[in-house]
Amino acid sequence: MTYDSTQARYELLETIAAAAAHVGTSLGWLTLAYERLDDATAETLEEALFGPVQKAYGRARRTHDAFAERFALEAGAITPAEPHAGSRPVRELITHAADEAAHADALLAGLQDSMRPIEVGDAELRTGLTEVRTALDGLPQAARGIISRLGR
Repeated sequence: MTYDSTQARYELLETIAAAAAHVGTSLGWLTLAYERLDDATAETLEEALFGPVQKAYGRARRTHDAFAERFALEAGAITPAEPHAGSRPVRELITHAADEAAHADALLAGLQDSMRPIEVGDAELRTGLTEVRTALDGLPQAARGIISRLGR
């Protein structure tokens, strides 16, 4: 069986969808954390974490959908996991959010390092991937900063 450009494009699409799903799951964890915080800390979380993750999620979805449309590929649904807080402490919720975002970033970094976006992709795809990663940049440090101030 030969490896053709259509197959390669579907693999790109699947990786982007997986990364977007992790970013969406990160949003879910952040939403659960937000609901348990006081107003001042919730505002900090929204500015430092929720806003950038929400931007990354929207950009990842647009990148995924536009790439599929440009190459007439059937795009599967992006389905983030639905986190449940249970009795987990807020620190753990924020840590899970940061871990999901880091996983998405690692998937996209691997994709970019593979050169597949250049080989079978296009300029819009490369730009979209870079914008998602830029939005996620610094997220682990910001999460650690918020976690370190909890309970003070």
